[in-house]
Amino acid sequence: MTAISTAQFPAPASDLDWWRGGVIYQIYPRSFQDTSGDGIGDLNGITNRLPYVASLGVDAIWISPFFTSPMKDFGYDVSDYRNVDPMFGTLEDFERLIQAAHRLGLRVMIDLVLSHSSDQHPWFQESRSNRVNDRANWYVWADPKPDGTVPNNWLSIFGGPAWHWDARRQQYYLHNFLVSQPDLNFHEPAVQDALLDATRFWLERGVDGFRLDTINFYFADAQLRDNPALPAERRNAKIAPQVNPYNHQEHLFSKNQPENLAFLKRFRDLLDEFPGTAAVGEVGDAQLGMELLGQYTKEGQGVQMCYAFDFLSPDRLTAERVAEVFDHLDTAAPDGWACWAFSNHDVTRHVTRWGLGDKGARLYSTLICCLRGSVCLYQGEELGLPEASVAFEDLQDPYGIEFWPEFKGRDGCRTPMVWEASNRNGGFTDGKPWLPVAVEHLAASVGVQEHLEDALLHHYRRIIALRSVNPALRHGTQDKLTVDGDLLTFIRSEGGETLFCAFNMGDQPAQTALPDGTWLPVEGIGGTAPDASGLTLNGWGYTLMRAT
Repeated sequence: MTAISTAQFPAPASDLDWWRGGVIYQIYPRSFQDTSGDGIGDLNGITNRLPYVASLGVDAIWISPFFTSPMKDFGYDVSDYRNVDPMFGTLEDFERLIQAAHRLGLRVMIDLVLSHSSDQHPWFQESRSNRVNDRANWYVWADPKPDGTVPNNWLSIFGGPAWHWDARRQQYYLHNFLVSQPDLNFHEPAVQDALLDATRFWLERGVDGFRLDTINFYFADAQLRDNPALPAERRNAKIAPQVNPYNHQEHLFSKNQPENLAFLKRFRDLLDEFPGTAAVGEVGDAQLGMELLGQYTKEGQGVQMCYAFDFLSPDRLTAERVAEVFDHLDTAAPDGWACWAFSNHDVTRHVTRWGLGDKGARLYSTLICCLRGSVCLYQGEELGLPEASVAFEDLQDPYGIEFWPEFKGRDGCRTPMVWEASNRNGGFTDGKPWLPVAVEHLAASVGVQEHLEDALLHHYRRIIALRSVNPALRHGTQDKLTVDGDLLTFIRSEGGETLFCAFNMGDQPAQTALPDGTWLPVEGIGGTAPDASGLTLNGWGYTLMRAT
């Protein structure tokens, strides 16, 4: 295939550090818009809906994987890093998407899955054929123990041992996820080179950056040492559901290896050849998430930003918890740059996860746009969509099928986007959707909310715009967060602009004093007019005030 110069698809002209404080809109392509009638979203569907995305005021889109894949894990099992799976379209369709996005001022980030491939990838097919071929060392292979059992005690996130026996090589291969997702061996220089070449392929096609899946899983311990047990009091369900034995180990050797830093420097050097590009890494670790964020986002040494799982956890985000996370961030990663998300394609939608009503949804959307860091929003979040209920017989997610009914998988957050309420498929497809459209979502569709003056959709637009035009919110400093019960307060500053932010993250009124000086309201819901004693915020109320 002929490489295409970035000059043909110029990125939107603005600050090369657009990512610092930028807002990124995640698109799950299978569920965004279908144009072919097969019930599966596609690239042309994304292109058709880009004017809507641009209307939100976001800086960029992140598209989950659309590469050639057998779809055992719905694109996160790649069999060709340089092509589009036919169900999503063609390379030409992707090029048109890039052009359309750039015309609308949107940057395009794509999901790179580098830690593992599909077992259908030609690399793995060759690697497993024997022990002496050119790619024999491209995956993590190991001999059995003398008794024939697995090489060590490592566990797969999808349940059971992280090793699978291959009869052809008479060895086990490592798979941190599905059996059909063998882990690449990053200790092999040729593997790094091949993956960086694939990265360059997309950069030359005009992408503006990447979301790096499981960024801390790239390297495994070269000695394959056992992971120690994790005491019960330290276990949590940030990365895997509580019913998964993966939570019983401290994953010292199966991920988070120091060699990763050298590879990320190589990755960053490649990005720097394409000014204005950026990457956000997914740090999947329940104990060391912030520490790894700090290591991986060192200036010029790694990716520009990372997100940990602190705001994706099952427990509702309280004022105290927000302050704890930022205290930890300031200690573990004082120079790091976080990218915050409340929802994505892997977790229960936060409106359901945290039991939020309309007021709560508005408060949290404002909060995430006021915190220091960048922001990822997940498709449908701006509509306040709850988690969909998907019957067992309709499940597609192998994770949910494995742990049903204690854990129902990820399909509930992946059901199709609802564009209108006039038909049972919500305007997503003319065919049978790959997952059922949630009937309860139809009344919250884009078409319905566009015509409601006080809809949550318009609130998101207003708050994103507020962040965009106020440098203090976008990339300013943030003082120490103060907590008083459910009340969270902090100050954002940049140049001569200072904003006081107060959020009542509970259902009872809360009173706060204003800092010294004169303050004028900028944005707020559910509060009294400030007086000499301060102001009162009703339940789920908040205010933003500017110093004059």
